[in-house]
Amino acid sequence: MIAILDYKAGNQTSVLRALNFLGIPACITDDDKTIMNADGVIFPGVGAAKQAMDRLTSKNQDSLLRELVRQKKPLLGICLGCQILLDYSEESSTKTLGIIPGVCKKFDETWTDGCDEHNVPEKIRIPHMGWNSIAIKKDSPLFHNIQSGSTVYYVHSYYPEPQDNNLVLATSTYGKEFTAVYGTDGLWAVQFHPEKSGKTGLQLLKNFCGYCAAASK
Repeated sequence: MIAILDYKAGNQTSVLRALNFLGIPACITDDDKTIMNADGVIFPGVGAAKQAMDRLTSKNQDSLLRELVRQKKPLLGICLGCQILLDYSEESSTKTLGIIPGVCKKFDETWTDGCDEHNVPEKIRIPHMGWNSIAIKKDSPLFHNIQSGSTVYYVHSYYPEPQDNNLVLATSTYGKEFTAVYGTDGLWAVQFHPEKSGKTGLQLLKNFCGYCAAASK
């Protein structure tokens, strides 16, 4: 069973729908016992960092997440969940979970990405919204049957920057190269939305859940 952490921050239902499609037992829950007994935990989210942290701390779910990591329970952060696993977010100058050292930064509206029909550099639009390719930098169980250059779906104005570059598993480029996936075996975070990323996203979720099943034995 995969537990999808419910902290009233968005895309839990779409993650559950994706897992149901894959035939993977899962539930959306805020019950500590259910979460701790799950084979693995998905920590999704959309919205603002400060609001999310307020919700987590109000129910002591910040401590729950730290305990999951301490006990080496497989954990996958998605989008906002990816961002707030780090120490700090520039969004409302928010102190975040601090599970993995690093910061979350805002895209700079002066950056450019590509050129128009007159070969004039075009400034990026914020939020970064739509499909973009990933460049895989390190092997990971998450990437089984996923090729570098595969496309995934993004909706974000901020991007994660782990302190340890060795934790960067894949990147995308939008104005600059930024971290798309970071972590280590059993503790991962993805900035894009795998539940909205077609076959690539479904494969990544399948890989995570397969890792969880193997780890629980």
